[in-house]
Amino acid sequence: MRKLHIISALFAFTLLGTSCEKAFMEKEPSNDPVTTFEYLWDVVDRQYSFFDVKGVDWDSVYAVYSPKVSEKMSDDSLFSVLGAMLNTLNDGHTNLVSPFDVSHNEEVYRRMYANKNINSEVVVLNYLTINYHTTGAFAHNAIRNGQIAYLRYSSFMDAIADEDLEYIVNKYKNTKGMIIDLRQNGGGSVDNVWNLMKLFPTGNRQLYQTQIKNGPKHDDFSEMTIVTQPSHDEKTTYRHPIAVLTDRGSFSATSFFSLCIKSNFPDATIVGDTTGGGLGLPNGGELPNGWTYRFSITRTLDMNNNNYENGMPPDVTEILDPVQTAQGIDNVIEKACDILLNSGK
Repeated sequence: MRKLHIISALFAFTLLGTSCEKAFMEKEPSNDPVTTFEYLWDVVDRQYSFFDVKGVDWDSVYAVYSPKVSEKMSDDSLFSVLGAMLNTLNDGHTNLVSPFDVSHNEEVYRRMYANKNINSEVVVLNYLTINYHTTGAFAHNAIRNGQIAYLRYSSFMDAIADEDLEYIVNKYKNTKGMIIDLRQNGGGSVDNVWNLMKLFPTGNRQLYQTQIKNGPKHDDFSEMTIVTQPSHDEKTTYRHPIAVLTDRGSFSATSFFSLCIKSNFPDATIVGDTTGGGLGLPNGGELPNGWTYRFSITRTLDMNNNNYENGMPPDVTEILDPVQTAQGIDNVIEKACDILLNSGK
């Protein structure tokens, strides 16, 4: 196994974004619907990284969708077929992009939004309140009579600066615990995963291991790379217990952050619901007809070889209670507060 100390931000983790590297081709293929279909099926067959985890028989998928493609079909019809074929992967990092549409997976969409474990109005009105503070990408305030620092970070697309973390750490240095609320955080830049981790004690901890799909067979992967925690200036380290809140809308970079935190920091607890997954890095290319695609080409495991592509479970499961929500209470936040205030006892 190779050891990697830090990964640079080569990828952005967003549900709808796309990375378009033009695929290498020995000669320019025809751009008719049949050729386009065959090209997409083949490139997924050779490069997609999660057939086993998703339980997808890609040959059976070919048998279902190949008869639906004909030389004279319209672009709309071809897009529907190709999009439906990709959607069998049930992967939020998989999209087809044309000049007139972008494909989305309905199961992933419903899993992330229909099962969200946060009521934003309750958070804004009763926890952040009108007196909340804004520092960089964070909305924050003290709750539970000033004992707990509450931070809301909505997207890993939003940059995190060291000076912002230092300000927050100093502001809440006398609190007994901190909540980092990442519910419905759909992902963003891996740089911000490392930046947010600067709130935790620095060290050379082995966080996870990763491989890239590198051969035509479904089990062809590169040598495993171990990713270790980058070092940082201790000025950004919060010295008390931390609770991280997640739900099914916590996708991609948020799942990576949860994976990094889980089991690696004894004073950290993940509270809420299982994340939306998305631990494979997406890459893509261009189809013969000019449309683009992307799908996952890596797989990420924890240090015990567990694969959480379909979702990173919390340490403590706490599902939003509609009765308490109607009363203006977020029982997920309240549970995290109880954990933090009792952690030193």
